[in-house]
Amino acid sequence: MDRSGIFAGDDPFAIARDWLAEAERQEVNDPNAIALATVDDSGMPNARMVLLKEIEADAFVFYTNYGSAKAQEIGATGKAAFVMHWKSLRRQIRVRGTVTREVGPQADAYYASRSLKSRLGAWASRQSEPLASRAALMAEVARVTAAQGLNPDRPAFWGGFRILPVEIEFWADGAFRLHDRFRWRRTSPGDAWEILRLNP
Repeated sequence: MDRSGIFAGDDPFAIARDWLAEAERQEVNDPNAIALATVDDSGMPNARMVLLKEIEADAFVFYTNYGSAKAQEIGATGKAAFVMHWKSLRRQIRVRGTVTREVGPQADAYYASRSLKSRLGAWASRQSEPLASRAALMAEVARVTAAQGLNPDRPAFWGGFRILPVEIEFWADGAFRLHDRFRWRRTSPGDAWEILRLNP
């Protein structure tokens, strides 16, 4: 199977990191944005944009409020999918897998690296719940600032999710819509990958 050029290599996570690094040099903003998909308890799909924060040796990591709709849906199913698309590169990566929480030192370190306003905002926002007004939100930010001070710890209701893929697909635009697609698939995390070229 010919997987030369941008598709070359035996490690899909290394390929993903290479593509993201290239996008960081060309994409106008948020090259690490992913469209994260989950399903609710009735099976109805849900999707939203979040920022991918790390591509590990065997997983993709993002952070959020554990009270949010996405976190509740992930908690119920233990699964999620995302697509990362770059118009500047005319490429995308699709990922499907199981999900675990990241609530240890890694989550603490990432939280501490955020701006103070973002850290306080994480404390103030009851993400996905109804909000009376923006003024009410800003009042809660002020209250949290007074209570937490200028170096707030990571709240227990906020942390990371680690997606352990069972499927990764790399897609690159081709002339006349004859795109290049390679799918990496395995039965469960840790298994060997099966790699196939797919029709456009």
